[in-house]
Amino acid sequence: MGRKKQGQFESKGKEKRHKMKGKSMEQFTEEMQCALEASLLPREDREAAPVKLPCPLAMWDLGHCDPKRCTGRKLVRKGLVRGLRLNQRFSGLILSPMGTKYVTPADRTIVAQNGLAVIDCSWAKLEETPFSKMVGSHPRLLPYLVAANPVNYGKPCKLSCVEAFAATFCIVGFQELAVLLLNKFKWGAGFLELNKVILARYAACSSEEEMLSAEKEYIAAPREEEPFDPFDVDSGRESCSLNRPQGPPEEEEDSSEEEDADDDDDDGDGVEEDKEDDDDDDKGEIIKNKAEDGEDK
Repeated sequence: MGRKKQGQFESKGKEKRHKMKGKSMEQFTEEMQCALEASLLPREDREAAPVKLPCPLAMWDLGHCDPKRCTGRKLVRKGLVRGLRLNQRFSGLILSPMGTKYVTPADRTIVAQNGLAVIDCSWAKLEETPFSKMVGSHPRLLPYLVAANPVNYGKPCKLSCVEAFAATFCIVGFQELAVLLLNKFKWGAGFLELNKVILARYAACSSEEEMLSAEKEYIAAPREEEPFDPFDVDSGRESCSLNRPQGPPEEEEDSSEEEDADDDDDDGDGVEEDKEDDDDDDKGEIIKNKAEDGEDK
């Protein structure tokens, strides 16, 4: 009797998992639209009904980045991405340097049914990153794209985690999910604008050969330099003095970037540090004045 019930339970479990994996594209699209609409609700309404994505998102975190500036960790905190351990497999699409194929529109079904994962590591520490311990059935590479995050703005292929998620969603035809994730960052819309032309070309390709051809043509084509507006605080670019020549900021090449305003936990600490510095300056002035008074006497 007990064995029979156990067998029935296992059968139902397998059937449930099979139905989850066999989600229709129509159902996926409907859930995607609902998730986007839920993400645009006022903050108090979002807290009451958290956004539920139609496919799982995951991330291996190597701990290379500043946790307060890492886009991947921010998405984890918001419940949109789950963390993976080393040696833990992922059945969906994995964005990894170990991949030998580009993400293409043909990967649409894999992403819809099994999800998408990224590897959060520093671009400066690729050689020491254990990519062999972050494996799955579908490793992929992203084609040429330009970063819009404040750390690597304008640099080709130096994307942050959220940009990598968004780029993949755009290529496979789920742009609503790209918008949903990028909306969590004040500079996020700039990524889609910066790569609007080439993302549209990638999404229209029917094979990896077409992707490679589109990438090659785009890189070779001359492009006008994007005008820089120093008063556009949401552009993702570092501001600078208009009396000095403009150039890319010299910063450590890292895959992370600044947090959104509502997740900034360091405002108080920064004010306190400034206050302590001012107190030290005041003490120094008092000591200096006393010394001068003694010399006068």
